[in-house]
Amino acid sequence: MNTIHPTAIVEDGAEIGENVSIGAYSVVGPDVEISDGVSLLSHVVLMGQTTVGANTTIYPFASIGHRPQDLKYKGEPSRLEIGCNNVIREHVTMNPGTEGGGMITRVGNNCLFMVGAHVAHDCHIGDHVILANNATLAGHVEVGDFAILGGLSAVHQFVRIGRHAIVGGMSGVGNDLIPYGSAVGNRAHLSGLNIIGLKRRGFPRDVIHDLRRAYRLIFAQEGTMTERIVDVAELMCENEPAMEIVDFIRSDSSRAICQPKLEDAA
Repeated sequence: MNTIHPTAIVEDGAEIGENVSIGAYSVVGPDVEISDGVSLLSHVVLMGQTTVGANTTIYPFASIGHRPQDLKYKGEPSRLEIGCNNVIREHVTMNPGTEGGGMITRVGNNCLFMVGAHVAHDCHIGDHVILANNATLAGHVEVGDFAILGGLSAVHQFVRIGRHAIVGGMSGVGNDLIPYGSAVGNRAHLSGLNIIGLKRRGFPRDVIHDLRRAYRLIFAQEGTMTERIVDVAELMCENEPAMEIVDFIRSDSSRAICQPKLEDAA
């Protein structure tokens, strides 16, 4: 059975799954799709062409699916897709896509968005991602699986955050952050690898050891980045995380790669 509070507004056309709870003063727009087991606590607003995956919980005063904060947006029927088992805390905002970004904003599964986090138009977020309090993503940002963004951090538009990367609190990230990387500062610089995260997720000791070696080679001061990437690709071809970093750096992007300070690269 669904539980819908008498003060909630569910507009005609909204599709509601089974065992859904919609709390007091919440508003669900006509083009919203809510899957089974979703819980909207009080004062939640879901609008636009928004899909919420199963067993997701959304806390009070979250604003999900309203038009993007982009002056180029002209009302095109873009979408916001939110996966399963997510926790979306108070005052979180998420916007749908735009014509200039593929018409969709996509959030994966098993993510945690703490108080005041913002996901802008055309962002693509993987699984098991954490945005701490007031972490902010500008438009067109890509965030890989298991990435963590610290409180009050901000990510520039079109930046990519690699899988298993971590961004320190109050950091402004203006360039792509490699998978497994750790960035901190304003503007953020690469401060090493996310070693704690790698250990928590069960990466073998020898894989981490070789990944550290690959990191030192990639960001050494001898030669060019292109030359160093070729060397690492040859030396570390059997280390999957190292090759993931190589592929990340080689792939097309409108942003530069976040670099370490000289003393951090040593």
